[in-house]
Amino acid sequence: MIDVLSLKDKVVLITGGGSGIGKTIALSFAERGARVVIFDINEEVGGEAVKEICQHVDDDKAAKFYTVDVSKSQSVNDAIQAVLSDYSRVDVLVNNAGITRDTLLMKMTEDQWDAVLNVNLKSVYNMCHALVRPMIKARKGKIINIASVIGLIGNAGQANYAASKAGVIGFTKSMAREVGARGVCVNAIAPGYIRTNMTDVLSEDIKKSVISKVPLGRMGEAIDIANTALFLASNLSDYITGQVVVVDGGMVM
Repeated sequence: MIDVLSLKDKVVLITGGGSGIGKTIALSFAERGARVVIFDINEEVGGEAVKEICQHVDDDKAAKFYTVDVSKSQSVNDAIQAVLSDYSRVDVLVNNAGITRDTLLMKMTEDQWDAVLNVNLKSVYNMCHALVRPMIKARKGKIINIASVIGLIGNAGQANYAASKAGVIGFTKSMAREVGARGVCVNAIAPGYIRTNMTDVLSEDIKKSVISKVPLGRMGEAIDIANTALFLASNLSDYITGQVVVVDGGMVM
């Protein structure tokens, strides 16, 4: 039987792929036969992720790590040139890198604002700007931007994060209109509250409050996002572009 979710021999680049949701996406894609490229600023976690992926699928060439500051255009451009030299192409780009610097706006520093916008939003511009020409030339490609439900509804204490993720959504829709005729699909995933290292630090009271707003009655898992990304990366989504797929257990309706 044909595996309709197969990514065999496709080159997939994932930013922030060394840990959390990005690492789970990387593992899931490698299981489907993809050649996974991880961009992360943390060399230690990136190297460990590649080692784990290669062992998991029993293939030393399943994944490769590049140390990249995705908020810096020169760092991205240099790394993309290295990737294209090593692999000749990128079939799927997953813009997953993200950080939080939560505080009320009246207390938020300019550095806290800039850090979140640079990592969460400017990185998406940097990555897409560096890869849009090769994808257009190939007349195919899938771009998946990881946004957030906070970009749709906002959240007190997260003005910087909400602005960055709302920006990712607007960017996704605009880019989809620009490159659709060239065979490139651009979509976003908006996760709700997903159990990761970021959410593990929340108090039990906050977790209970969050879960009380979720019709499915639980936090999501990283694999829930990875499964959605897998669908958007596969041939099953070839007629889907410019969309925001909300994966939140029904929290936002």
